[in-house]
Amino acid sequence: MSDESELLRCTTEAARYRQMFEHSTDMLSRHTASPEWVYIDVNPACEKLLGYKPEELIGKSSYLQIHPEDADNLKERNKSVIYRQGIYTNIHRMKHKDGYYVWFETTSRTIRNEEGIPIEIICVSRDVSEREIAEQATRRLARVVEASSDMIMFCNHADQKITYMNESCLSTFELEELPETSIALKKLFSAKDYSEAIKPALDTAAQSGKWLGKVQMQLPEQINEKKHAEIREIIGHHSRNKSDAPLVEYYTLIARDITEEKLAQEKANIQQQEITHMSRYLSVGEMATGLAHELNQPLAAIINYCRGTKRRLRDSNTDNNEIVSEAMELITKQAKRASEIIKRLRSFVRKNEYKQTSFSINKSCQNVCDFLAQEAKNNGISFEYNLSKNTPNLYADKIQIEQVLLNLIRNAIEAYSHTHRALRPVAVTTEICNEYIQITVTDTAGGIPEAEIQTVFEPFQTSKSYGLGMGLPISRTIIENHSGQIWVESDGVTGTEFKIRLPVEARS
Repeated sequence: MSDESELLRCTTEAARYRQMFEHSTDMLSRHTASPEWVYIDVNPACEKLLGYKPEELIGKSSYLQIHPEDADNLKERNKSVIYRQGIYTNIHRMKHKDGYYVWFETTSRTIRNEEGIPIEIICVSRDVSEREIAEQATRRLARVVEASSDMIMFCNHADQKITYMNESCLSTFELEELPETSIALKKLFSAKDYSEAIKPALDTAAQSGKWLGKVQMQLPEQINEKKHAEIREIIGHHSRNKSDAPLVEYYTLIARDITEEKLAQEKANIQQQEITHMSRYLSVGEMATGLAHELNQPLAAIINYCRGTKRRLRDSNTDNNEIVSEAMELITKQAKRASEIIKRLRSFVRKNEYKQTSFSINKSCQNVCDFLAQEAKNNGISFEYNLSKNTPNLYADKIQIEQVLLNLIRNAIEAYSHTHRALRPVAVTTEICNEYIQITVTDTAGGIPEAEIQTVFEPFQTSKSYGLGMGLPISRTIIENHSGQIWVESDGVTGTEFKIRLPVEARS
């Protein structure tokens, strides 16, 4: 090849390279090998990326354009710098002509002479602002996830294995890190909760993107048995296939350590039991006169039978065995009556742990009315029962529900103390309303003024000259703790209805 041909070839190649240099969308630049990285040459892309024309940059230091926090990345081999086969790739910020910073990914190579001395540096810079901002957002989100007090887990859709747990979750599970053998989601719940609650929750999250609710988690056996946690939210994350149909890739499960909540609830329950127990004592104190009279009747009868028997034995000429036998039978009957009164009283005032059982509300209504029979008789009260034969059992704390009934029925009895009515009925009604049992206690003692209806369930509100005004507030707390409702209806003239509505077989 002649010198002229070689020169033509080199000129042609140089023209091609120059054309590529001029038209590249990346910023191509040459710099001095000095620490100032002075621009020797730069292509026109610099104007679109940094706002400067090439002639405004040539001869200027590019080092001064770099953000102060990124200026020494290469020198210090910062984690943002990657080295491979003589080429450095560095992510940094450069100042735009308008004053803001642009994120660049710059690939640079040092050109050396035959002696190995650096003579210039060639750089290719690309705007990666969008990517860097997205990655920053991801890093920030990761920090939020790690710092969250909520338990956060990622779970694969296909095999339902846990692939990630944040610090809070690891702490609750008493783990230092997620085991290499992934934890199966179904292992974190009882078999019943998984099949009846979690699987439908995953389906909901897959279809609509989110599920909200509460499902108790089953923590591993080695964890303190007093620890509790529950799932509160499941998020389904979708991708798209070639047909643009959304597919669930994985789920985010958000749970919460509810140990403190459980302890607080247990403490509140204990306090509520103490208050309820004290309320029963107060009720017995208020009924003391009636109870004394009720007990006095069988005791007086026993005394009379004993005296009568003694007199008959003294005056009789007949078989004494028959007289004694008849007397013992009558005395035994009255002793059992007194024993039943004491038994009911002890059952009512004894301190009970909160215990839910299945029981007949109709029978409880009758038991409470029997308990108040003497007080009702002393006040001229007659009980009327309208008890539904089809009423199913309640699942609740029987003693607490009967205490509420006693409070309402006693209030109905006492409502007549301000009237001179000859007929004084107190009606007790049970009926089914959808999936609820409704109990109504009705009196016709004139009703409650409208102004007082709004405050009847507030503590210490009472029209009595005795008592603390805590019966109705305690009753409301008990009913609400059983997922029920209690309210009052009155026209202020005719009478009053107190109504309770409780879920059938409610397992609160």
